[in-house]
Amino acid sequence: MTHKSLLITMGDPAGIGPEIIAKAFRDSPAELQGCVVVGDVATMRRAAALTAAPLALAVAQLETSPAGFSAPPRCIPVLQKCELAAPVPYGRVSALAGKAAADCIVWAARAVLAGEAAGMVTAPVHKEALAAVGGWVATFPGHTEMLQAEAATFLGKPVQDVPVRMMLANDELKTVLVSIHMSLRKAIDAVTFDNVLQTLRITHAAVGTSLGRPPRIGVAGLNPHAGEGGLFGDEEQLIIAPAIAAARAEGLDASGPFAPDTVFMRARNTADRPGEFDVVVAMYHDQGLIPVKYLGVEQGVNVTLGLPMVRTSPDHGTAFDIAGTGRADASSLVAAIRMARKLLPGKT
Repeated sequence: MTHKSLLITMGDPAGIGPEIIAKAFRDSPAELQGCVVVGDVATMRRAAALTAAPLALAVAQLETSPAGFSAPPRCIPVLQKCELAAPVPYGRVSALAGKAAADCIVWAARAVLAGEAAGMVTAPVHKEALAAVGGWVATFPGHTEMLQAEAATFLGKPVQDVPVRMMLANDELKTVLVSIHMSLRKAIDAVTFDNVLQTLRITHAAVGTSLGRPPRIGVAGLNPHAGEGGLFGDEEQLIIAPAIAAARAEGLDASGPFAPDTVFMRARNTADRPGEFDVVVAMYHDQGLIPVKYLGVEQGVNVTLGLPMVRTSPDHGTAFDIAGTGRADASSLVAAIRMARKLLPGKT
């Protein structure tokens, strides 16, 4: 049987995305077998020249479907799916770069949803560059929301009927967020019974699939000390605890709410001490992401849960400050590829 390819979108061409992709193909050829880049050929050739030492990396432009393609050693297969007259300058926000990144994401998502590819791994995009594009691109603050919209269109459903969540994971800690890219004021308002319960359901299904068993879910509170019995806020009593109780009534192994400043330590899984939980549900973006990123972005992976397809990405941004210097680390991208393969129903 011919296996489907895993697509890697190049991200913002002014950032480190193309560079880490080239380094991954150079340094981890076994991990990259069956992967195809969706991007700009000239941009990838520039990245290959930047990172290729001591031997040259070739960039091959594919003209047909990526299905079953296997690149020879030290060759980066690229599907030209964006319009750039020439590679954009490194480290600069531009609408041109944002549009190129968005076009690659949309093409790859549609290919995966249509069954033409196995899954997708996305190199970093710059949110200001997306906003600079205007039009439909500017309506999405990032990958997650863009992919949610594509999935909704594919399924013929309203966007709100395709709920998605962000999970950030490494070997020691996994966190899933109730809300993603919004202001802290709006994120607090998003802590509702329905949103918390929905997050628990999505977490149970997705993490359970990867573990092969029901996950132990620890739930963080919103307020200091998880509200301290209502002294520092009552969201835990009125919203979060009832949602946990409803989840447990459905058979989910969820517990809490626990103090946010200790629950992540309790969940951390190390060689010396297994974690008490398989995953922590956090109430907002920074609450859940800071603990995982503090452990090291090199092995962190972002996974979008709730989509009818597999999508992972590195746990870092476009790093405009070092783009074009050859100093970018591809470890998180390789970890994202590894994670994507684990989440696929079959081997690619």
